[in-house]
Amino acid sequence: MTHPILSPVATPDLTSSLSQWLNYMQQIHVSAIDMGLSRVLPVAEYLGVVQSAKDDAYVFTVAGTNGKGSTTAVIAEICQQAGYKTALYQSPHLIDFNERVRINGQAVGDQVLIAAFYAVEQARLACDLTLSFFEMTTLAAMQIFAEADCDVWVLEVGLGGRLDVVNIIDPDMAVITNIGIDHVDWLGDTKEKIGAEKAGILRQDGTLIFGDGDMPQSVRDKITALNVTCYQAEQDFSHFAATESVDTLNLESDDVWQYSNAAVTMQLPKPPLSISNTANAISAILASPLSITQEHMAAALNTVRLAGRFDRRQIAERQWLFDVAHNLEGISFVMPQVTRAWQEHLQAHPTAQLHLVFSMLVDKPIQEVVNYLVQSSLPIQQWHVAAIEQPRAAPVEMLSDILSTQVPQSSLITYPDLAEASTGVIAATTPADFIFVCGSFHTIAEVLIALKVESIPSTL
Repeated sequence: MTHPILSPVATPDLTSSLSQWLNYMQQIHVSAIDMGLSRVLPVAEYLGVVQSAKDDAYVFTVAGTNGKGSTTAVIAEICQQAGYKTALYQSPHLIDFNERVRINGQAVGDQVLIAAFYAVEQARLACDLTLSFFEMTTLAAMQIFAEADCDVWVLEVGLGGRLDVVNIIDPDMAVITNIGIDHVDWLGDTKEKIGAEKAGILRQDGTLIFGDGDMPQSVRDKITALNVTCYQAEQDFSHFAATESVDTLNLESDDVWQYSNAAVTMQLPKPPLSISNTANAISAILASPLSITQEHMAAALNTVRLAGRFDRRQIAERQWLFDVAHNLEGISFVMPQVTRAWQEHLQAHPTAQLHLVFSMLVDKPIQEVVNYLVQSSLPIQQWHVAAIEQPRAAPVEMLSDILSTQVPQSSLITYPDLAEASTGVIAATTPADFIFVCGSFHTIAEVLIALKVESIPSTL
């Protein structure tokens, strides 16, 4: 049974703007999230994107609770450095929708997206089906990658795995970064249930990189049932701090780390991203048949960047660190890196104070994240708090009530919106101070917009 095709806005065409298309696609389906592949598969087959990926590209599909963005970014950068024409699909975006769809590191332009949206819309109508915003935009990305004849596709799963639209493409290499409790309304409320959903990206006789030492039994069962070759962190590969200078890389030991598996040990430059996620990405590369050298990996780790993930910048004469962590697993994962960054900053600026700009969505574990931040070793001088401009935003009153039981009232400053919080934190600090921004993709995006900072300036 098909959903009714809604027409709340005029149907755009090839002469319409990108914003008109995005607005249209947000309104033509009965719900923003509608998991399942039964509606999207006929449209994908009509477009030919499934066959194109199978015949012409090597596909990495990355699922997991946290770390998907940095893992996909590293895989794509390494493949690009090795000379492969590389497609990268990620979500959500921070500022511009174009960030989600990149070829060889460059965000595609508006007209490329519009042409793909038009093709997907024509296919949808021909199949007499309705699709969600995420389904339509993901199919458009695949259409772009197929038309560009990309050698490698790197696809980030949006939600779960088994029923996510990305899963219409059979991966040549599957990666599950980790499994935590998130999106319980759609995936279940235990790691076993969530693991079963994420393991839905596995294929018969395929290969999996599992980036956590703790594997749910539901994932093990799927690996066995499908005869999947699995390489697991802490068992089949690991990473360590380097203990000596590396002449071949012309780097000191503080700037390198060591990757090791049963076949190889390498010392590589430290990227501005999680080393654990980087190790997952390298494991996926090494398990693939792609022709990639250690030199390609080293070059990629020197150049890879990902806005909003352990993202350090100097803005308005202040040192900022942005991270999109929005659940307990995410914030606990990034906190050791944040702490090291703060300690390094403090060595250079002994009088520095640390300020936090914070907001979350109402359906996220706000209390748990606040508890963790308060109990961490970070000496947060002031909390600058405002509501996100989004329907799912936690009201500032809720955030304030939760924080007021944990921090002194003098340390808590609330604002009408994150734009004013961005201005307020600058006014409350000196150039010697350090500002940490976290809680949501939306939090980071609104602060970056307020600061008039681009996330990805390049276009194709």
